[in-house]
Amino acid sequence: MIGQHYDDRDRGGAGSRTQSGVDTSADATTLDVIVTIQHPAHVHFFRNAIAELEHRGHDVHVFAREKDIAIDLLAAYGIDHEVIAGRASSLPGKAAVQLAYEWRLFRRARDIGPDVMMAIGEPGVVHVSAALGCRDIVFTDTEHATYRKRFVYPLADRVCSPEFYQDDIGENHVKYPGYHELAYLHPDRFEPDPSIAEEIDLAPDEQLVVMRLVSWEAAHDIGDEGIDDIGDAVERLEAEGARVIITAEGDLPPEIADRELSVAPERIHDLLYRADLFVGESATMATESAVLGTPAILVSTIEGMGNVHELRDEYGLVFSYADGRRHERAIQKAISILDGEEDWSERRRELLADKIDTTTFVTALVEDDAASVDVFQNPALPEQ
Repeated sequence: MIGQHYDDRDRGGAGSRTQSGVDTSADATTLDVIVTIQHPAHVHFFRNAIAELEHRGHDVHVFAREKDIAIDLLAAYGIDHEVIAGRASSLPGKAAVQLAYEWRLFRRARDIGPDVMMAIGEPGVVHVSAALGCRDIVFTDTEHATYRKRFVYPLADRVCSPEFYQDDIGENHVKYPGYHELAYLHPDRFEPDPSIAEEIDLAPDEQLVVMRLVSWEAAHDIGDEGIDDIGDAVERLEAEGARVIITAEGDLPPEIADRELSVAPERIHDLLYRADLFVGESATMATESAVLGTPAILVSTIEGMGNVHELRDEYGLVFSYADGRRHERAIQKAISILDGEEDWSERRRELLADKIDTTTFVTALVEDDAASVDVFQNPALPEQ
């Protein structure tokens, strides 16, 4: 598979093409589907749906912007894609990149003539789909993304969220019994590779803690905070005999830089499955850990996240700390988990019994909007 970078010349030809180069535009049953990627988590969310839709004969076109390891993950999973926007750090820079991104997405989509466009919380898809007259599907699980709620979701044809999502977006809003993370970590989609322990030279009886630090630069994260002193956290967890491995969006302090993750990014979920505990600032990775049966401690001043509340209150797989004593309380809870003998796998079984394979929902929605909505709004509906 080839990852291409955008050039500003229009591409000729109205027919759609599969990744093998076969023209399928004459096939009325084939859908042209555009997927946009703005974050590494989006790669994970869509990758199985992309593969399944292609297996069913549809043409899937993936457009991405550079963000952390998103492009590396697309390449690692062999997903054909085109990069149409770079990075930006300042707010004016982000606005300029977004404008360029949407213009390039419009030009590419105009050539393709898509039937469906889909993304996670992304304004470009709703703008371009409206201009082209095609259907769009926007997924979300983030209640505190206020910009999206005001300027993106009202324009979308369909907004899909897990049941835990606490806001009512409107008549275009569909809730389903799952998590974003179950699109790629449901047992039907993910089989952990135990060789990860050997790859990181982890002894069979050695406890492992995975830590995640975020940059707090995302628009919906600005002004929030997490772990107060990462060096203190590492020192105290290692004093309990645990090995600490860190994945971070920024540079680590020199004294703990040697704890940074050294395995390929697509192996992170094997690592989380093997871990005894997750401690970090990312709600996404806390949820990933939880659905894999690894207890997770989330340290973040962001509150009101429905997934965190459900995983904490209903399943006891996430512990969240947001107040002024969050650092100390989180470390104390981490130590108590490492010293305990809880059977976390039983809690995971309870969770999975209540949830669906999210990829099945995504692919059904792409192929038949009305039918899939009817089915998944009532998960107890008998199979047709």
